Amino acid sequence: MTAIQTLHILNKSPDHPRAAQCLELMSADDGLLLIGGGVLLLATGTLPTATRVFALSPDVDARGLGNLSSNNVSAVDFAGMVTLSLQAQRVISW
Repeated sequence: MTAIQTLHILNKSPDHPRAAQCLELMSADDGLLLIGGGVLLLATGTLPTATRVFALSPDVDARGLGNLSSNNVSAVDFAGMVTLSLQAQRVISW
């Protein structure tokens, strides 16, 4: 896996203004990690295509969003979240 320039950790629901701002500021070298209410973005079909997208599996399961493979989203657990944070040159939490 190539290094992640900026890991954007989004915990805001899709209707929150910061969620839209986060998606607007992402570049192709960035990664997006959806946690908390941010995993609801999976149900909207508006995921960025040029970015690697990850979702915290306990939050996905808690919201009943099920299988991520159809969305080109990689599920991560808490240890995976830490690993992603360490791989990134910069982390921004939204």
